[in-house]
Amino acid sequence: MPKLLSIALLAFCCLVGAARAEEAAAPFDNDLQRFAEILGTLHYLRGICGSNEGGKWRNEMQALLDAETPTGERRARMIAGFNRGYNGFQQTYRTCTPAATLAIRRYIDEGLKISRDLTARYAN
Repeated sequence: MPKLLSIALLAFCCLVGAARAEEAAAPFDNDLQRFAEILGTLHYLRGICGSNEGGKWRNEMQALLDAETPTGERRARMIAGFNRGYNGFQQTYRTCTPAATLAIRRYIDEGLKISRDLTARYAN
C-alpha cells in the first residue's frame, strides 16, 4: 500500500507542477496542505512502527515541494502541514500500537484519495 501511495504521489507531483500558478494561491492549495500533513504523519508513524523506510515520507514531501515549487507563504503552509502531522502524532504515540497501525492505514487511504481526486480534477 505505501508503494501505491508513492506512485500516486509521483503522478500527482507531475500534475501539480504543470497546473500551478506562479505566485497566486492555487485552487488545490488546501488539498496540498492536507496531503503534506498526511506525509508528515506517515513519516512519524511508519518510523515508530518499524517500517525501516528511513526518510521515505520526508523524501516524498521534498518531491512534492520540488514539483510544486511554492514560494513564500504557500511553501511555509505546506511545510507547516508536514510538521503538524509529524508533531501531532509524536505527542500522541511513543510506540507502535494497534491504533497507530490503524491510523497508518487510514492516512494512506486518505492520501491516495486526495492524489486521485486532484489528478482527476486537474489533469488535462
